[in-house]
Amino acid sequence: MQSVWEKKCNISPSLITLDLCNLESAAKTVEESGLSMLHVDILDGHFSPSMPLGLDSVKQLRKKTSLIMEAHLMAEDPQFFVDELIDAGVDQICFQIETAAHVDQLLNHIHASGIRAGVALKPATPLSTLEYVIEKCDAVLLMLINPGFAQVAGEAQVPYANRKVEELHRMIKERNLNTLVEIDGRVSRDNIESFAGSGAVQIFAVGSTCIRKDDPENSFKELYALEQSFK
Repeated sequence: MQSVWEKKCNISPSLITLDLCNLESAAKTVEESGLSMLHVDILDGHFSPSMPLGLDSVKQLRKKTSLIMEAHLMAEDPQFFVDELIDAGVDQICFQIETAAHVDQLLNHIHASGIRAGVALKPATPLSTLEYVIEKCDAVLLMLINPGFAQVAGEAQVPYANRKVEELHRMIKERNLNTLVEIDGRVSRDNIESFAGSGAVQIFAVGSTCIRKDDPENSFKELYALEQSFK
């Protein structure tokens, strides 16, 4: 059976865009659509001016869903949050490379717990920061909008988003790595069709651009059908 991490396209609904007052029900709706992943954003309120989801909520939800939980950690001091996410039983942790004092060590620490590990880059962070750690990354998450500003009207994907995605894809291929690429921030159906089609991106964290608040159930079903088209 093909591992979820070997799929050409994984669409991962962002937990914070779902009904935060009914997380168990929301996760069940995702499961029933056929999608297999859930994107879990953990923010400390300092790295980004937002703190929508608590660690205890993640721990409780882990017990109630079989979805793959891939976490995106945005914190000034990531070590504490990494340990809490390990304890919660998430399947993958990508932490912001800009705030980790010892990137190599933190990747080792996560791997030692049997969890997939990777780094996330803000839009303007250059790919050169990956030079000596990408071989240890199961995934690299590229933010296509500035963290914490998803609710700001007019905040669009950075104009160099496509170029950065393609350059990362090239870096991974040139080094013959199995590192997955994930994108996050105003991800659209067009992004999914383009980047999954070219093989440049394997995980798509989707939010309000793809999920209709008044009809999440059918939104998830449509996204699953799109995901399946890249089998």
